[in-house]
Amino acid sequence: RAEQKEEQSIDLIGKNEVYGDTRHEVNVYVKVFANSPFLVCMDLALSQERIIDPNYLWTGPDGRVLQGQSYVNVTDTGKLMVMGFMVSMSGAYTCTLSHKVIETTTQEETEMVEAYKFMVYAYREADHAYQVSVRFSTTGCRLKTNDLFIEVLKKILNSTISHLTCHITESSFKCHSIRTPKNGLQYELFVNFLVNPFVPGWEEVCHEIPYYCEDVTNRRVRQAAERIGKFFCQMRHVLKQEFHAVPTIQYVDNSFSMTPIDSCRPGFGKNHHTHQNCASCCVVCGPGTYSPNNEVECRTCARPQARMYGAKSC
Repeated sequence: RAEQKEEQSIDLIGKNEVYGDTRHEVNVYVKVFANSPFLVCMDLALSQERIIDPNYLWTGPDGRVLQGQSYVNVTDTGKLMVMGFMVSMSGAYTCTLSHKVIETTTQEETEMVEAYKFMVYAYREADHAYQVSVRFSTTGCRLKTNDLFIEVLKKILNSTISHLTCHITESSFKCHSIRTPKNGLQYELFVNFLVNPFVPGWEEVCHEIPYYCEDVTNRRVRQAAERIGKFFCQMRHVLKQEFHAVPTIQYVDNSFSMTPIDSCRPGFGKNHHTHQNCASCCVVCGPGTYSPNNEVECRTCARPQARMYGAKSC
């Protein structure tokens, strides 16, 4: 993912290339363990011209010259790819391009030097869970059957999604009396719960693809949420089968709603202002910030001791 400038066409980004800009740094986002796109040591306009005796010098975040390093691919035309991108590789990548301009009439040579800076950040996909809200009509708010019904409902839902290594957590309900213009006073249960992919042993499911474990858990929890959505579409039929009679508690048609809840792995967070072009990503926490758990945002260190990327503590 790269910050797309106005002068960059989608076709050029599609070729896995990101051009520099002498006016400002260019933000680039690389998924952890993946290869970066090629960072091109020139801007788009210059790439359309003939360049005489070009010389490229790439330096990494630690100021070290990158030519010859095992984890990079530097082409003869000054393009840089960082391979197997790790959290610690995040930071500023700078290229200095020097080339000659020859005056046509006098053949006088002038040395030109341009610097291009890329801020390259590791990112991960956010971990998803789904907040579900649903309503049921009941004959009264103080009935013991309300609590029993919620327990039975949780068991049914958990059994429906257990094969996907997901479960229901943070379930709660409240009963409210509702006055309606046509039917007078009615009672409804407002039920909320979380469809969560992190059941005990969830890490084992990721062994086949450990680098992109969040991709696996996100796919599972999405399937679980979709399965629960179908369940509520057939709710009236299911309740009749479970209770062997027309139940006193009825699903309120079209009351089902589902909202994704994101979390980030430790050392990562979201920042819509700093990383507008990767707003949905969990981007590595920058120097001076940290994330100790699965929160969505990186915290600021009270004392800016965390000078590295991806800090989990100060």
